[in-house]
Amino acid sequence: MERNRYFETIENLLKRLENSQRESIHQAAAFIADAIMAGGILQSFGSGHSYAAAIEVAGRAGGLFAAKVIKDPAMGIYEVLEGSGSILMRKVEVLPEDVVIIISNSGRNPLPIEIAMKVKAVGAKLIVVTSLDASKKLTSRHSSGKRLYEFADVILDNLSVEGDAAVAVDGLPVNICGTSSIAAALLQATILEAVELMLKRGYTPPVRLSANVDGGTERSLEIEKQYKQRIYHL
Repeated sequence: MERNRYFETIENLLKRLENSQRESIHQAAAFIADAIMAGGILQSFGSGHSYAAAIEVAGRAGGLFAAKVIKDPAMGIYEVLEGSGSILMRKVEVLPEDVVIIISNSGRNPLPIEIAMKVKAVGAKLIVVTSLDASKKLTSRHSSGKRLYEFADVILDNLSVEGDAAVAVDGLPVNICGTSSIAAALLQATILEAVELMLKRGYTPPVRLSANVDGGTERSLEIEKQYKQRIYHL
């Protein structure tokens, strides 16, 4: 039986990511470790489908307690509307000791760009997950003329192709199977290195145990007390 080409595509992409993003992952992990050890938190944002990657680093088993998602109430409907990010960030608390991850494959839309502007204005570190080559070919939809990656302290390049979909199928004029969701793997690899770095520095990172494991809920409720004022605050 012929092998499913999606698996082959993703396996090849993962190998390329491991080889090409090693230093960026190290740097992003250091930012996260620094932030949490300094009393800050990790925040993540993704509009539309990028929200799936944003929730990889917050509120899930094996992740860090000191993490939250910046939620887009419109789920991407207004991401092309200038001013939408500035309005959203009126309700979001970002402190200088925090680190923020913004995921956007194109990096051209005003919503994530304006969130990045707020993060940089505050003085927090910014990790951008994007398709760097694809984004460089696109014009910004923001009046600044900048794309998201231009605000980053470190870029995690997901190596996704222009337009995201990567698998050609006979009989279709367009490709299928988006690969930008590989951002989840990039972010999990980064969290792993951040946790290892904190332990190496003698700091015990606040890692979440699944609520579906006996004792998980009780453990979570105890550790959560330290962070609830930040992670449950808009």
